[in-house]
Amino acid sequence: MSLETTLRSEIQKAIKVLFETDTDQFQVQPTNAEFEGSHTLVCFPLTKVSKKNPEETAKAVGEYLVANSQLVAAYNVVKGFLNLSLKDSVWVEVFTSLFTQTNLGQLPKNGQEIMIEYSSPNTNKPLHLGHLRNNFLGWSVAEIYKASG
Repeated sequence: MSLETTLRSEIQKAIKVLFETDTDQFQVQPTNAEFEGSHTLVCFPLTKVSKKNPEETAKAVGEYLVANSQLVAAYNVVKGFLNLSLKDSVWVEVFTSLFTQTNLGQLPKNGQEIMIEYSSPNTNKPLHLGHLRNNFLGWSVAEIYKASG
């Protein structure tokens, strides 16, 4: 299960416990760079089920997640947005699982073939450094295409 999916299920559990409703109508997005945290819960849609203002709703969800979640280390509320900071152990687990993958960053093959023609020197003239440059550029483009599926 991905980190985002796990975090969404933890938030959904918090909403169910705090506001006694089962909803998945909430948005989790990356936190803006000027704020602390890695994930942001937009709390404005939750005010319908919480019957509170966005700041109080965000604070209640944040306190629940810090106390009961294995993911969330800290939170801060900015105008109805709940910024979540995840525990270091979560990031260690994520990066460890990434580094154990043998095909890190490579997409699955899509079945299409692409021909990249990148070296065509004139055989009647001597080879020079410019030919090597084109060979290396072509090889690099071919490897990028190979990694992207």
